[in-house]
Amino acid sequence: MEAAVQQVRSRREIAAGELEASCETKAKLAHQLDEILQIAQAMVEALKAGGKLVFCGNGGSAADAQHLAAEFVGQFHRVRPGLPAMALTVNPSVLTALSNDFSFEEVFARQVEALVTPKDVVIGLSTGGNSPNVVRGIEEARRRGARTVGLLGKGGGRLAGMVDLPLVVPSDNTQRIQEAHITVGHILCTLVEEGLYGEGSR
Repeated sequence: MEAAVQQVRSRREIAAGELEASCETKAKLAHQLDEILQIAQAMVEALKAGGKLVFCGNGGSAADAQHLAAEFVGQFHRVRPGLPAMALTVNPSVLTALSNDFSFEEVFARQVEALVTPKDVVIGLSTGGNSPNVVRGIEEARRRGARTVGLLGKGGGRLAGMVDLPLVVPSDNTQRIQEAHITVGHILCTLVEEGLYGEGSR
């Protein structure tokens, strides 16, 4: 009985520790409000100019890219028109064709070449900042004259020095970084809605 109680206590401590670590990481983002505001402003400017938001990432970051694109196309706090946003991870035929015919490193760059204009903002999500296909996608976005954003972690990696607007989560833990990316993404959704449809936005 005592061992079972101790095991339950240990699991509670593990769960509490995970929550505390997540909160601590997110709290540190308060020191990066200027970067978040700059990214939101770039998005607002792009959308006002008729551009779109293009997201890319791998694994959990691919899911985050799709999640955030959906928030812009759908709605967040406000009932408003859908905003043009897309994730480059949602078409298996495109992804497999490009991986097969070129290489997996080119799956985002080739789509950027086909779909991105200078009016757009391309957002690369990479917890370490070194994903080769995200790096190539950002390189192509820059070549096409689009604004570039990096939602990053672990010091930012290669992408921190490549994108116009880097946001580097101050953590080396992949879980914490991904949790922070979604928090930042939700803040961006709020700020973009306010910038486009809030009072004084006209």
